[in-house]
Amino acid sequence: MISKYKEKELAINLRKKGFSYSEILKKVSVAKSTLSLWLRSVGLSKRQKQRLTKKKLDAMRRGWKACHKKRLDITKIIKSKARSDIDKILKRELWLMGTMLYWAEGAKQKKWSSGVGLKFSNSDPMMISFFLKWLKEICLVSPKDIIYELYIHETANWKNAVRYWSKNISISPQNIRVYFKHNKIQTKRKNTGNDYYGLIRVCVNKSTNLNRKITGWIEGVCQHCRVV
Repeated sequence: MISKYKEKELAINLRKKGFSYSEILKKVSVAKSTLSLWLRSVGLSKRQKQRLTKKKLDAMRRGWKACHKKRLDITKIIKSKARSDIDKILKRELWLMGTMLYWAEGAKQKKWSSGVGLKFSNSDPMMISFFLKWLKEICLVSPKDIIYELYIHETANWKNAVRYWSKNISISPQNIRVYFKHNKIQTKRKNTGNDYYGLIRVCVNKSTNLNRKITGWIEGVCQHCRVV
């Protein structure tokens, strides 16, 4: 009984100093239910409560970081394995991939506007680079016929964006035309901050017939897959 009394006294003193239950249990070897019974009437100061709250938040952050790292590790393994699934890409496969990409992101000709040239817009530099490769290798478009237009909000750092695109798609900054979007007073858009670089529109001079040809490719794919 004397031993338990000393343990209880130690537990109460530690609690009054602002120690958490887990910290006290490391020094006092009793069941958590017993400790809870001993300490239920022990009050804590505001500072002590803040310390315990901070300790809980720190533990939550450590747990979140551990889970986040685990997710990143799993993602890395999955992506590495998936990359190995891609073998040598043949010219025909490149042709089909670019055609589908243009179907998704390219400008289409309409019944009321059949004179639309080739235009492709995206904010992903890898996608833009892939499309440029497709244009040059499959469509045999000369680099001198390609026009690059940067569309970016007027409050953004457009000079930094020009440098970003110039580096990531390997073109001269002088070849990028800049067009500004007017900001709304109230907006919920997420594309803000230092990581916002606008989007690039790739245009090709005198490409109306090329756009018609790509449309024919798309229709041919649909017919072959029996989706029309």
